[in-house]
Amino acid sequence: MLLDRIGKSILFSFDPETAHGLSIRALKCGLPMANAPSDTRLNVQLAGLNFPNPLGMAAGYDKNAEVPDALLRLGFGFAEVGTITPLPQSGNPKPRIFRLEEDAAVINRLGFNNEGHEAAKSRLNMRRDRSGIVGVNIGANKDSVDRIADYELGVKSFASLASYLTVNISSPNTPGLRNMQSREHLSELLQRVMVVRNEQGDSKTPIFLKIAPDLEEEDLDDIAAELIDRGVDGLIVSNTTIARNGLKTRDMANESGGLSGKPLFARSTAVLARMRQRLGAKFPIMGVGGVDSAETALEKIKAGADLVQLYTGLIYGGPSLPNQIVSGLIEAVNASGISSISELRDSHLKRWLDQPLN
Repeated sequence: MLLDRIGKSILFSFDPETAHGLSIRALKCGLPMANAPSDTRLNVQLAGLNFPNPLGMAAGYDKNAEVPDALLRLGFGFAEVGTITPLPQSGNPKPRIFRLEEDAAVINRLGFNNEGHEAAKSRLNMRRDRSGIVGVNIGANKDSVDRIADYELGVKSFASLASYLTVNISSPNTPGLRNMQSREHLSELLQRVMVVRNEQGDSKTPIFLKIAPDLEEEDLDDIAAELIDRGVDGLIVSNTTIARNGLKTRDMANESGGLSGKPLFARSTAVLARMRQRLGAKFPIMGVGGVDSAETALEKIKAGADLVQLYTGLIYGGPSLPNQIVSGLIEAVNASGISSISELRDSHLKRWLDQPLN
């Protein structure tokens, strides 16, 4: 759309972090938005929640829970805010976001920069009576002496305010954080987090675990076993990658941090399919990584995702992208003659299981 192209041209004239701040400000000011398409065939019932459509805004964009309702008005079926740590932290030194325009990708090494629990709690309290599914992505402070305790605090802080909670141990930008995906550490983390969640009252806020794409088959075996053993409600596949395979934007390729966008699609989708195979048909899974169109969103669903999320796609596609994707999903349902988009899930599972992890 013309407005998207104009907006992208303006934002891309700024450095990425300034552009991000300007986009948050535009949403706060009431960025013009078209009416989001709606179709009950896109409804997804998952983890006790009724998602109006399967497209969500991934964590990382609205780190401080400033604009979740504005994101929902863009056409998203749900929005995930964060990552939020107990104490405010500034993150890693700037510059720490890099556009790889030839690859429709971004490298970031932000390091969980956010204003902390109290600021986000205040904002989420103000929207407590509003409709719409808003998840909260929780993390640990970089200098925490007990990172699992930070996740326990996240559950206590947001269980009553969030539609669901995401335990994020998969960012490559906090030293040692990804080590928590090992079975020994993951077992203790999930056990403690689920105990705290179950102590929060009768309403059991669903807990999702977010994993990295840079995992081997045996790692996936261990994670699947722990998710089932600990009674975790769902899985998000995946966070950014540290791999740099096949990039065109060579001058940026050596920047440290997590790579997101189009180059992440194949690896994250192959991991998604493997986790679907391991966890079975009923386990809730969100697919993230390289979603930038109705076609890529649909392929995630066909590979095993109940829901999909995007972030980098919005940077390159503009604010009309969610409506375009939802409209495309409606067209796909029409073309298939089905009563629910969920009927398409797993239809390409074998194809993605045959893809190597590379």
